[in-house]
Amino acid sequence: MTARLTTWALSLLLVLTTLAANAAAQSSETDYSRASNYARTSASGLGAVATIHPLATQAGLNALEQGGTAIDAAVAAAFTLGVVDNHNSGIGNGNFAVIHYADSTVEAIDGREMAPQAARRDMYIRDGKANSALSKTGALAIGVPGALAAYDYMLKQGGKLSLKDLLLPAADIAEQGFPLSAVSHQRITSSQETIKLFPPTAAILLDQTGEPWPAGHRLVQKDLANTYRQIAEQGIDYFYRGDFAKAVDQWMRNHDGILTADDMANYTMRIREPVKSDYRGYSIYGFPPPSSGGVHVAQILNMLENFDIAVLSEADRYYLLAESMRAAFADRAQFLGDPDFVKVPKGLIAQSYADQLAKKIDFKQANIDISHGNPPNAEIDFFGKHTTHISAADQWGNWVAITTTLNTPFGSKVVIPGTGVLMNNQMDDFSIQPGVPNAYGLVGSEANSVQPGKRPLSSMSPTIVVKDGQPVISIGAAGGPTIITQVLQGIMNMLDLGMTVEQALTTPRVHNQWRPQVTMTEKSLPGPVQNSLKKRGHKLYLRSFSGVTQAIKSSDGKTFEAAAEPRIIQQNKMVE
Repeated sequence: MTARLTTWALSLLLVLTTLAANAAAQSSETDYSRASNYARTSASGLGAVATIHPLATQAGLNALEQGGTAIDAAVAAAFTLGVVDNHNSGIGNGNFAVIHYADSTVEAIDGREMAPQAARRDMYIRDGKANSALSKTGALAIGVPGALAAYDYMLKQGGKLSLKDLLLPAADIAEQGFPLSAVSHQRITSSQETIKLFPPTAAILLDQTGEPWPAGHRLVQKDLANTYRQIAEQGIDYFYRGDFAKAVDQWMRNHDGILTADDMANYTMRIREPVKSDYRGYSIYGFPPPSSGGVHVAQILNMLENFDIAVLSEADRYYLLAESMRAAFADRAQFLGDPDFVKVPKGLIAQSYADQLAKKIDFKQANIDISHGNPPNAEIDFFGKHTTHISAADQWGNWVAITTTLNTPFGSKVVIPGTGVLMNNQMDDFSIQPGVPNAYGLVGSEANSVQPGKRPLSSMSPTIVVKDGQPVISIGAAGGPTIITQVLQGIMNMLDLGMTVEQALTTPRVHNQWRPQVTMTEKSLPGPVQNSLKKRGHKLYLRSFSGVTQAIKSSDGKTFEAAAEPRIIQQNKMVE
């Protein structure tokens, strides 16, 4: 099978395999054998928190116990992840959040990075070809970070605690340090050579000889602790208009970068209208463009609504998933981009359009040559305009789904000197040359080309499911383009197959993103199902992991069931 794949397709498969392993390694010091350390309900029944790291989950629970809401809990967890999960998380990145407030209002909060004003469509083209290294590492890879602006807004809208209340405990962890896990050591090792190119980053992650710190080393980040404390005292203006922004500007001037203090000051967080769709009597609230997640989770669920999932054989169910995914990702490549710059058809989530696509699915033979479709009103009706996920809920009806990312591990590998803040490499999420795959093998069109002030397309898919006005599920994932398909399968498993949260997350996953023409499956997928997919025309690529999902579920809004990715809990072990 692999001999027939193109070079870039093979590279993609390696990237996604590494991505899944990286996602499975997002933790550090607590007992990895105990699922309750990752996803927990508060002892007093106030709510629940699910993250990828036990220290972050504990920070969220502490916020609840101190009188905070689920919004406070999620932000507390996010700040802690920026310390203990620094290859994926931090304030140098961006995020998307879907929040269901206690008054039943639902908001989509866009803290996605923006391209600097000096960014240009062909800024990564050298000698007529895209130089992808420039969009992945160093100064030109960095977009204006938006996570902190989003967290500040969330707290003002639905929190009870202050920014300072939530930053200072995370600052203490950064200053005192925490034991580095074996898997975190491996992540540093995999990025060692590029980390060495940036002395402030190497000073944190490598020892004096340039080697990765060993497992068990207490990782101390005093500069990051100081940055957190300055923000706690001065507010986010310290970051966007104060000394941090000045430090970014100076570093960029010294390293041929284009991000300026003005770019930092002019960052704009946006409130988007959530993508709302209906699935078997449930309301699904996802994130709109510039995320592709909400659109395509809705689109695929709309396709699945044409079938009785519960009565399909296991083989037919996975085949249906793979075929539906392929159709949606073909549309993703054609239509999706920042709605402030391009026109994204709302017809992509129309049930009538999904019905058309569903009719094309042949259960006997895969449709290998599929291309993008023609959604209704595509010319007149448009959307207004490495990763980790946090789910939180409380007894008052506040439910949160936040997905945040630096993009690839350790982002651009740049730490701004004296700040301890790792910066994103989110510029690679643009189509740096339309038709050329990015780090995750995703192909984009002109709709996702680089433009000043534009936000790159994302697969992040924070999602909240509501039944009769009451939130019942918060879910999201990490893992590049597999985020979309992980969230989709989690929702399907819970709603169609009646699974518990942990069962839904444990069930083997498949992923098809149209290009390359392979279906990626977990090795745990039963052999007869794999054979059935192959007999019907799917080329399979097997791997051990397919990303990381967190979720919370409740049937009454008062009692909660929370789960974090079981593949991590099975694979990681405590480092004393």
